[in-house]
This record gives sequence, C-alpha cells and structure tokens, in this order.
Amino acid sequence: MMGLKLRYFVFFLMWQAVNGDASYSFQEEMKRGSVVGNIAKDLNLDSRRLSARNARVDAAGNRKRYCDVNLSTGDLIVANRIDREELCGEKLSCVLKRDLVLENPLELHHFNLHILDINDNSPQFNEESINIEIRESADRGARFVIEEAHDADVGQNSVQQYSLQNNGNFILAADGNTIELVLEKELDREKQQEINLLLTALDGGSPQRSGTVVIHVTVLDANDNAPVFSQAVYKASLPENSPVDTVVVTVSASDADEGVNGDVTYDFGHVSDDVKKIFSIDRKNGKIKVNRAIDFETVTTYDLRIKAKDGLGLSCYTKVIVEITDVNDNIPIIYVKSLASPVPENVKPGTEVGIINIQDADSNNNQQVRCSIQQNVPFKLVPSIKNYYSLVTTGQLDRELESDYNITITATDEGSPPLSCSKTVQLSVADINDNPPVFEEQSYSAHVTENNKPGSTLCSVTARDPDWRQNGTVIYSLLPGEVNGAPVSSYLSVNGDTGVIHAVRSFDYEQFRSFKVHVTARDNGSPPLSSNVSVSVFVSDVNDNSPQILYPAPEGNSFMTELVPKAAHGGSLVSKVIAVDADSGQNAWLSYHIVKSTDPGLFTIGLHSGEIRTQRDISASDSMKQNLIVSVKDNGQPSLSATCSMYLLISDNLAEVPELKDISYDEKNSKLTSYLIIALVSVSTFFLTFIIIILGVRFCRRRKPRLLFDGAVAIPSAYLPPNYADVDGTGTLRSAYNYDAYLTTGSRTSDFKFVSSYNDNTLPADQTLRNSPSDFADAFGDGDDSPEVGTCFLS
Repeated sequence: MMGLKLRYFVFFLMWQAVNGDASYSFQEEMKRGSVVGNIAKDLNLDSRRLSARNARVDAAGNRKRYCDVNLSTGDLIVANRIDREELCGEKLSCVLKRDLVLENPLELHHFNLHILDINDNSPQFNEESINIEIRESADRGARFVIEEAHDADVGQNSVQQYSLQNNGNFILAADGNTIELVLEKELDREKQQEINLLLTALDGGSPQRSGTVVIHVTVLDANDNAPVFSQAVYKASLPENSPVDTVVVTVSASDADEGVNGDVTYDFGHVSDDVKKIFSIDRKNGKIKVNRAIDFETVTTYDLRIKAKDGLGLSCYTKVIVEITDVNDNIPIIYVKSLASPVPENVKPGTEVGIINIQDADSNNNQQVRCSIQQNVPFKLVPSIKNYYSLVTTGQLDRELESDYNITITATDEGSPPLSCSKTVQLSVADINDNPPVFEEQSYSAHVTENNKPGSTLCSVTARDPDWRQNGTVIYSLLPGEVNGAPVSSYLSVNGDTGVIHAVRSFDYEQFRSFKVHVTARDNGSPPLSSNVSVSVFVSDVNDNSPQILYPAPEGNSFMTELVPKAAHGGSLVSKVIAVDADSGQNAWLSYHIVKSTDPGLFTIGLHSGEIRTQRDISASDSMKQNLIVSVKDNGQPSLSATCSMYLLISDNLAEVPELKDISYDEKNSKLTSYLIIALVSVSTFFLTFIIIILGVRFCRRRKPRLLFDGAVAIPSAYLPPNYADVDGTGTLRSAYNYDAYLTTGSRTSDFKFVSSYNDNTLPADQTLRNSPSDFADAFGDGDDSPEVGTCFLS
C-alpha cells in the first residue's frame, strides 16, 4: 500500500546549488497543481511581490513549461501532465531546463526539473510469439539468442529478470541485455516436432509488472551457423532535413552455412513505431534509408536495433547509432515580453519601456543571435540577461513632433547562411501639458467706427496649442484692467471659445481715440499654461458733431453789434466768426458762407478763416444797420452746419448810435424799397441824435458816463474748451487775433463793438474813430475818470 501511494506523491524533493541554478526532483505523472517546491524561498525572493513583478516560468521557443509559479505562495506547481518516457525515452537522467523571469527590475533565474521514473509501463516483447527452428542435431548446451523484452521505464522499473516455463529441453540464461535459450537435453524430431515455451519478463518496480511471449520451437534438421554482423555497433551522422531516400548506413551480416541456411535477411529489432516511420531498411541488402524529414530540434540521436536472420531462423543483432547534425534551418523568433505603451513624453532618457526575448531553436553558432533596431528612433536595445534585451529611450520624447513610433527589431543568427527575422513594435507617446498656447500674431489691432452698436465684432484673436485633447483646448479671457478709469470688461468682451472680441458699449471718438487691452489664452491642462497678447483698439471718427460757433455768442435776449467806420475801404477787416468742430480730420474742416445779408454786395467772409471784410468802400447810401446770417459747414459726409447772425452798425461816433432794439433782422418783415428805408433812417437819426445830445450833456455833467453794460460780451481765450485747442496748427482756429471792445451808452438791451485787429489788413484805429477819448469827454461833459474799456482776446 505504501508503494501505491508513492506513485501519486513526491518521491524525492531536493534543492541544490549547481552553478547558481536551483534543481527540483519529482516523479512523473503527478497531478496538476501538485507542489514541487517553494522556489521563492529557495531563491530568497519576496513572495508578496511575485504578482507585481509578473513572475512567470519561461521555456525556450514553443516548448511546454510543465510547471508554474503560485504568485501567492511562491510554490512551484505542476501545470501539465509529465510523461518521462515521452520526454526522455530510455535516458536514465531526465532533466528539463526552465527559467524563472521577473520584471521591475528584470531578473532571470535558471532551474532544473529532474523527472523521476515510476513503474507505469509493463515489459513488452517485440513480437507476440517467437519462432525458432532448431535442428535436431543441435548439441546439448547450444544457445539460441532471444530478443529481450523492452520496458519504457528505466532503472529499477525496467526489466530485471526473466523466467521460463518448466520444460524438459530448455533452460534460460540471461546475462545483461542478452537472453539465450540453452538446450539442456537433445532434441528428437521424431518424438516432438514443435515445442511451445512461455517466457516471462519481470521488472523491479513496485508493484511488479510483467510481460510474456510464447517461444515456438520447430525442430528441423541441423543448421549449425547463425548470421554474424560485420560490426557490433554501427555509427552514422545525418544532417537534419536530409531528403527522403537518403542512405544513412548499410549493415552487413554473413552466414557460414550454404543454401537456405546461409541466406540472410535484415529487419528492425525492437524499435518504436515513430522510428519505423522515419527510417526503413532493405531486407535484402541492409541499407537503412530516410523515410521522412528529420528535425534536429526534435530528436538529436536515434538508436536502431537491427536483426539479421538466416533462412532457417538463426539470427543475430547489432546496434546502429544515428547522430543528427544541426542545420541552420530555424529563423530567430522575437518575443515581446512586456511593453509600456503609451509612454509619457517627459520620461528621462534611459527609461526602460519594454523587454524583448530572442529565441533560436538551432544549436551552437546557429543559435547565436545579434539583435538591432533602426537608427531613426530615440530607442535602443540593451542586452540584459542571456537572450533578453531591454528597450530603453535614448533621448527626450516629444509627442507634438512624433506621437507614434513603429520600432522595427531585427534578429540575425550566426549560421551559414545567416537567417534573420524582423518584428515591428508600435509604441505610442502620451501627451503632457508642456506647451502653452501661442498666439498667431505678436499683437492685434482693431479698428472701429465711433457710435458703433453694442455687441458688434471688433476682431478675433487666435492661439494654437499643439498639445492633445484638454491640454490643447484653448480658452480666451480678458485680463483685468481699466480704460479711462472704468473696468475693461465694461468696454469689451471676448468669446472664451472662439476668441472673437465684441464691443460692450458704443464708443465716442471725442472721449477717447484708442486704448489697449490684454487677452490671455489658457489651456485646460493640469497645471494650466497660458500666454498673453495685447489688442489695440482704434476708434475712427464719424461726423456726428455740428460746428459750434464761439463768436458771436449764441442769440439770446442780448446780441453783439460791431461798429464799422463809414470811411472803411474795400478789404478792411470788420469782424470774425469763430467756430470749432469736436470731430477731427476732414470732419472738422470748416467753411464759412454768408447765406443772407442786408446788402449782399457790401461784405464778404473768408471761406476758411471766417473773417468778415468789406468788398468795396462804404458809401453814404449804404444802410447803417447791416445784418449778416453766416453758415458754418464742416467737410463730413453728410455735412453738418450751424448758423449765426452778425449785426454791423456803420457809424463814426457813439453820438450817432440810435436805439438798437430794432436792429435785429426780422426775416418775416416784408421788403421795403431802399428809398423808404433811407428816408425813415434819416428822419429817425436826426430826431434821436438831437434828443440824445441834449439829454446826454445834462446827464454826463452829474455822473460819469457808463460805457460797460450787461449786453456786452467778452470772449476770453479761456472760454475755449480743451478739445478745441489748436494742436500743431491743425485745429479750427487758424490765426490769433486780439479784439478791443468799446461799448456804447445806449440801451441795456443793445450793444455793439468797435473792432481793432493787429492784422495788417485791418482798418487803423485813427481811421475808424475820428475823435479821441477826450472828445467823448467833451461831448458828454467833464468827468473825473476816463471811460471804462473792455478788452477781448480771441485766440
């Protein structure tokens, strides 16, 4: 019972260090999952990290592993059925070499599996019956060789002894592998022509197994010589992949007998069916030929048992050893054991990204392999352990330049001729947010016309980010800032997705002409990267402001009156219309036109200067009261304009000035003939002058004359607003004039001026007023003080 149990459990387990390798011995036919040993403990490995390091048993080529590693305990367990006879045949020692591979870091440990034999095969004879023909003349003690039984097991489990059924003629003699039937008592054909003997072969296993064969002895007349081979052992060398019908070796045996007793035939002795499929033997001449292709990688040596038999059944045996020589007929095979894909683009040079294993089933130089990759990739192969290589980076990766690599690995053996193979490994590069958005332009300019509609598009900014997905998604926004003291967001907005900039409000060129904002482009990476760009917004002018007349002042309850001397010559400066326009450029170019006047041919106005001059000498027939309506137009499209009224009084002294209430020009009055006007003015002037002189003389003696009334308006230079300033001579005021205003003593509702100018074309003061200030004092009476003088400077 104990022997039966030992068939299913480990017979012997040991670990030993031989050249640094671990060895395990265990019996064949163990159940799957049976524990062979704890390889993690034997190799001083941490069993808790076996799974993380992807521990595995590796076998060269396509060979079976037969065992695996339990990643939880580190036990070496049986993975597949193991038949020692199938693996090693008749070899006494059956050793399988395997590797334990671990990653991170890469380790390779060799270990040997010693497969122990169990008694699972019974002895077998090559034939069900053995026919022997013995002449009756055979002498006592004659020996007849019997082919031994074959047991697939080895050692003690192979054939150990033979037994022969009791009979009166023969006994059995066994010496090593030779079994002989010994004639103990002479034969008598006349008494017994045939004898059947039962031969039993026993092995030494437990339980013991046996095999039997029947020996059929035919008694014949004497054949006293058996065939003899020329060599006890024949040896031959055969290259693998030899063509069919190739002669391996020719065996030869001779027989001293003549006739039928000397005719020798050849046949295989005890060989497996597989050998009979590969080799054939010619029964007549003993030539052994190849039947099918031979593979060195499958079997390296064949042992053939050859039998020579004469015509009457005597035989002899010889052994043929066929050595198979290797031919470089196997190309190397590339195995990718592990590959880290995708690889982050920021990995450091020298980082291991894959493990490559190269296998070649040939032997010696045919098995030596050189491995390389193409030169145009930032990777290289570094030899590691045995036939393992590490695929490492040689430079910095950049996904934006190259996102995928097709790495071609080439393996070439050193056979003659050399064989090679190639394998392409695809490796992807993972994106890292290492590129900030970059604007297409260094700065942007936007031009917008004033009075634009809120929400109108000004321009578009575009930034590119070569990164992938969210790392390359760009979002636009305005940087905080102020424009004219207000947040920039109250002027502009930017679309976060498209970069289109919109106006939030309507712009006014007269408030500001340009401003600058900054737009930032940020990606969605972690951490996000960004860049800024400046956007300059230029507001262009629209003719949306009418000219503004500064002088004469706008009409109200009082009005300005200019005093023109009667002796004024043609071309004399009488007055000047001063106007400005808040627009710029051609929208602010002003032109002056007299659209209506009391006497159309008496006065003219400078088209661009606004200066009012006489066109001819003033005559006595000209009306004293002149009313001019002046239109000021800009040069915009469409043109805008403004009008004003200019009141001129033709007179030489203040005494002639009448009441001025009716000097204003009434456009609704019907036109009177010039003679009627002259008559009425003459009568009125004479009457009024007489009354004014009488009253004036009396009044001025008691009181100083008042020359300054509220109807007078002075225009200081500070009146002009800043945005009308004449910059570089391009404003609307082209010349500098100084005006002295002398105000009359008339009604508070009437006022007028004498105009003096420093211009050369202006009428001199001595020609405009014939009387000096002292004359005024004499006319109005002696006064202690001089008349008040108001001065207006227009620039």
